[in-house]
Amino acid sequence: MGRRTTEPARAITQAILNHVGEMADESGATAVFVYLDALSDPQIKPPESIEDKVIYITRTSQEQEEQNRTGKKCLRVPNIPLTRMGQIKIAVFLALSRNMIRPGDIVIFITGIAESGTLDTIMITDVGREYEMYSASEDGQDLPADVRPEVVERVLDLATELGNEGREGKPVGALFVIGDSKRVMELSHQLILNPFQGYPEDQRNILDKRLEETVKEFSTIDGAFIIRSDGVIETCGAYLETTKHKDLELPRGLGARHYAAAAITAATDAVAITVSESTGTVTIFRHGKPITEIEKPRSTAVQHERYLAAVRGEAE
Repeated sequence: MGRRTTEPARAITQAILNHVGEMADESGATAVFVYLDALSDPQIKPPESIEDKVIYITRTSQEQEEQNRTGKKCLRVPNIPLTRMGQIKIAVFLALSRNMIRPGDIVIFITGIAESGTLDTIMITDVGREYEMYSASEDGQDLPADVRPEVVERVLDLATELGNEGREGKPVGALFVIGDSKRVMELSHQLILNPFQGYPEDQRNILDKRLEETVKEFSTIDGAFIIRSDGVIETCGAYLETTKHKDLELPRGLGARHYAAAAITAATDAVAITVSESTGTVTIFRHGKPITEIEKPRSTAVQHERYLAAVRGEAE
């Protein structure tokens, strides 16, 4: 059965894109993010006047490669269900990690739910000043200078998948610390024997997708993953010795894992990514504080089915 909302969806998308050029000019926006997966009609495009400002967002590697081949800027977000705000938060973080935008930039986001084929939401924000979305560090160094962006992206992929799916149907919590690994190792000790010890570096790099199941399996072990800036996993099951940082101010409701992430990033030049076992929320820490969090959509499967039924005109 075809979608009954095809024409209205197209009209909404077209109306938004028709005016985004004016919005970019009047707001002084330096970048316009467009969630490509919700753009069902390839004939509908942003105005040529802002072509150099457009950054497309997609969940698939194939689409990213296709856009890059044509000379367009494109970022890939994790291929999991995300709220509109989740799409925006991850896009901001990844764009910052690749120096596509900077704290203080005015950016426009045009997004929607992928399955609807409709771009239906506009958000304009000053990066780093909207703390609900992203809290920039005071010195502007939002990621360690030597950390490869693709390493952070890969860890974020794994973290959001763990937060969304758990492990074998059960929720799990996890902590990944990336960068300044020598100093981080000095501030930690093993809770278990290091399962990565003795393996060649090319066999324990988190960029190797063959390690995906291994990393997810070890995420069920208490303790942190410590990852070098180039992606080599130094260890997992590590206890972070951070008791001297007792003056950290964290939002209420965050537990020991989040405290350890904040403390280790206060003591070292590292970035930490946590997965909450209770909520599935993924939080990114830098300089002793959370800079952004990506919440797991509630009742994802049920909401998805209801949404598709409504789109097809099948809702009761």
